[in-house]
Amino acid sequence: MSLFLLLSPRRGAAVAASEYRDFLNATGLRSEQLEQRMLDSAESRVGSLEGYAGIFVGGSSLNMTTPVYDAWQRTVIRELSALIDGPLPVFFACFGTALITQVLGGEIGHEYGEKAGSSQVELTEAGREDPLFGSLPSSFMALTGHTECVLTLPPQAVAVASGPTCPVQALRVGRHTWSSQFHAEMNPEGMASRMSFYRNHGYFSEDEYDSIVESLRDVDTQHAHQILRNFVEYCRCLIPDYTGKVCMPS
Repeated sequence: MSLFLLLSPRRGAAVAASEYRDFLNATGLRSEQLEQRMLDSAESRVGSLEGYAGIFVGGSSLNMTTPVYDAWQRTVIRELSALIDGPLPVFFACFGTALITQVLGGEIGHEYGEKAGSSQVELTEAGREDPLFGSLPSSFMALTGHTECVLTLPPQAVAVASGPTCPVQALRVGRHTWSSQFHAEMNPEGMASRMSFYRNHGYFSEDEYDSIVESLRDVDTQHAHQILRNFVEYCRCLIPDYTGKVCMPS
C-alpha cells in the first residue's frame, strides 16, 4: 500500500479536519493511505518522510507579503522550502505558489488576487505536456480564493496553467514539485465549509458568504480533482514494485 502525507500549515483542528476530508475526496485515497501532520507552531516539524510515496501541502492563512514574519511563519517557510525540488513528489495548494515563487527568487504581489469563488483555468503549452495536467481539457473550472499572486516566475519554475483572471494558475519546479494557485482539492461543499473558517481574512466580504456559496452549487470540479488523482498515480509509478495498470511518463 502506498502512503501519502498531507502537511497542513494552518491553525485550528476543525478547519484542518475539513481540509483532510477535501483531500480524501479529491484524491480517492482512503484514510489509512493519507496521514496528516500539522505545521501549526514554531516548534512544528515535517518529520521523517521515509515510506511516503508523495506529499500534499494544504493552504494557509499565512501570507508571504507580510512585512515581518513571526516564529511560526519562519518555521513554516523553512520546513516547506526544504521540500521544493526534493526527492519526493510534492503538490502544494494555494499558499505554496507564493512561497515557492518568493523562496526561489520570483516576484509576488496582489494584482491578480481572486475573491473566493470559481475561476477559469487554462493549460499552457508546458501544461499540455505535463504528467499531471496534460490529460485535462484545455480549459476547466476550479475553486479559488487568494490575495497574493505570482507576478514574475522564478527561473527554476514553469507555468503549467494560466487564466483570464490570474496569469499563473499553476507551476512546476524541477522534475516533480507542483503548486496550484487554485484549490484543486475543494468541491462546492468543501469550499463552503472552508469559507466559514475564514470570514474575516480578506477573501470575501461577510455579507457575500451566502451568495458565493449559492454561486458555487453547479461548479464542476472533477477536472481539478483529476490533477490530484494524476499526482497519486504519478507517485505510485515511481515505486519500483508498483503493479498498477497505467503509468504516466515522468
